Amino acid sequence: MAGVSLECGDCGALLKSVEEAQEHAELTSHSNFAESTEAVLNLVCTTCSKPCRSKTESDLHTKRTGHTEFVDKTMETVKPISLEAPKAAMEIANHEDAAEVEMVVPDVDKNILEELEAMGFPKARATRALHYSGNASLEAAVNWVVEHENDPDVDEMPKVPANSNAGPPKPALTPEEVKIKAQELRERARKKKEEEEKRMEREREKERIRIGKELLEAKRIEEDNERKRIILLRKAEKEEERRAREKIRQKVEEDKAERRRKLGLPAEDPAAAKPSVPVVEEKKSSLPIRPATKTEKMRECLRSLKQAHKEEDAKVKRAFQTLLTYMGNVAKNPDEEKFRKIRLTNQTFQERVGSLRGGIEFMELCGFEKMEGGEFLFLPRDKIDPAVINSAGTELNSAINNPFFGVL
Repeated sequence: MAGVSLECGDCGALLKSVEEAQEHAELTSHSNFAESTEAVLNLVCTTCSKPCRSKTESDLHTKRTGHTEFVDKTMETVKPISLEAPKAAMEIANHEDAAEVEMVVPDVDKNILEELEAMGFPKARATRALHYSGNASLEAAVNWVVEHENDPDVDEMPKVPANSNAGPPKPALTPEEVKIKAQELRERARKKKEEEEKRMEREREKERIRIGKELLEAKRIEEDNERKRIILLRKAEKEEERRAREKIRQKVEEDKAERRRKLGLPAEDPAAAKPSVPVVEEKKSSLPIRPATKTEKMRECLRSLKQAHKEEDAKVKRAFQTLLTYMGNVAKNPDEEKFRKIRLTNQTFQERVGSLRGGIEFMELCGFEKMEGGEFLFLPRDKIDPAVINSAGTELNSAINNPFFGVL
């Protein structure tokens, strides 16, 4: 298969033509080139039509602009490479094969050189600019200087074989024309730089806006889920209070009937009595809110504790307050191990929580685990769930302040 590119043996770059290889050699001083059957990539951005010659270049374009779609048009532009070198290059190569070539400063247009020096450019830089811009014009030379002002060898005098000649000199410009031309070129370079900076600033602003929108949307979703969770908790509390009031009302009716029976009075007409409101179980929401299931278990655990010790209200309230203190200490000082480790045989803990049925189970629902042979209750730092701790605090506050809690 015929070669379709030239590969630089020094850096691995693929080049489309001999002219590109010559330019590459001038910029890098690399001289080891070989014909290759690997085509130069031509990845075209579908958004802005910018061509990219490598995957690295397309990745940089994506990072800078956010454009991610590229079309591979390599096969549409590939063609066999012509290895014919320019005549001057061939003559130099032949001459180098015969004997070492004497290198001299190239002949350039003296008038343009003087004009460049009058503009403030060093002679070596002006000579180099005229030589590499083809000795074409003052504008071309100034453009070359602007584009290569950061080259390390920009102020080195160029060298060419002694037998190479420059073209005929160009007509000179007047000093006024030189000043006007220089001003125009500087203004053009300044505008080009400003346009590029504005374009990059627009791209950065678009990226900031996109990230801001994503953060706002994530915050909105989080707040919406938290609002739904709070609504569910409030509905559950109201339903519990309603059921407790209904049970108390039924108990009052039963006591009233019992008193009438003892007094020998006839029973109250059931038809005239106010029909009791049937207890309707609330349909549980199917919203995928993670803490809700554990919250229900916590509430049931506290309810069981109160019903198991319904004759000891002070003891139950003290247990609830102690548990609330434990949860508050963990929430405020999650890194302090002394708030996350409790000895089960501690007398104060046993009197307040451990001896009550459901006390230890509630702490286990909050993440505490038995360890060291059941001697301690310990909550590992990496297992602290702020949502669970907050839910536990909410349930304990409700149990302490709600007079109907645990009546059913």
